[in-house]
This record gives sequence, structure tokens and C-alpha cells, in this order.
Amino acid sequence: MKSGLPAKPIIFCFLVVLALYGAAFYGIEYVRQRKGPWQVDFQANGSGIPVIEIAQAHLGVSGVRILFHDEHMTNAPRLVRFDRVRQPVPFGQVIYEDLTFQPGVVTFELFGHEIELLPRLLIVNKKTIPWSNGLTVELWATNKPAIPPKPPKVR
Repeated sequence: MKSGLPAKPIIFCFLVVLALYGAAFYGIEYVRQRKGPWQVDFQANGSGIPVIEIAQAHLGVSGVRILFHDEHMTNAPRLVRFDRVRQPVPFGQVIYEDLTFQPGVVTFELFGHEIELLPRLLIVNKKTIPWSNGLTVELWATNKPAIPPKPPKVR
């Protein structure tokens, strides 16, 4: 007497489902990462003033600099690619990041200033600035927001 389920169709069905799962997984990963991450270069200029330089190749953003006058950098300069969450930064802190689909959203608190990188625009201290290559934003201690930015509560 034969069993009710033959082995060949079950193995074939398993292999088809495995192939579909692999194609779906790698397809979604490709869509998530195809535009590439934000690249933020934390450095100091010749006068020791902290500077961040922002670039994102797919959006055509490059050479965007934010200077923090009246501040001093104490850590070594470093280029940070936001291709995964919880990347350490040389100064300040990352208070929000959504990197599900790159480039995503990254929000910093740097020397009391809130800087938010969005694909469509840059937000500095709650003021929107359209992306333009070679843009320089100068921040001073006097134009910090009245209420400093805080990270969201962890659930």
C-alpha cells in the first residue's frame, strides 16, 4: 500500500516556495538600499570650528556644509555612512533615524542645534532649507532653539 503524498511533488513545491521567498527577500533588500545612505563627514576647519559636510549621491547632494561657530571639536574627524542604525558620531548625538528605505531620515542634536536630513529638504532648527550643492549654513550659539531637541522616549 502506498502513502497518500508522493515525495517528488512535495520537494518540488518546497523548492518553488524557497525560490520565491529568496527572490522576494533580495528584491525588497535591493529596493531598500538602491539609493544609498547619507554620508556625513564630521570634521573641523582650519580654525578648529566643527563642521559637518553632507552628501548623498542618488539625490545629487554634495558639498553641503554646516558650521558651528563658537564651538570646539574634541574628537577626531570621521566620515559616517548611515547605512545601518545606531552609528556613533564624533560629536553630538543622533536623536532619530529611520533608515528603512535609504537614504531615510536622520536627525541630529549637535551643540544644541537640531539638524534633520530628509530626502526632499534639510531642516535646521525647525527651518526648512532646500538642498543645493555647495550650500553653507552657519550656526551660532545665539541662534540655538529655546527648547533643546530631545530624543524620543524608548518604548
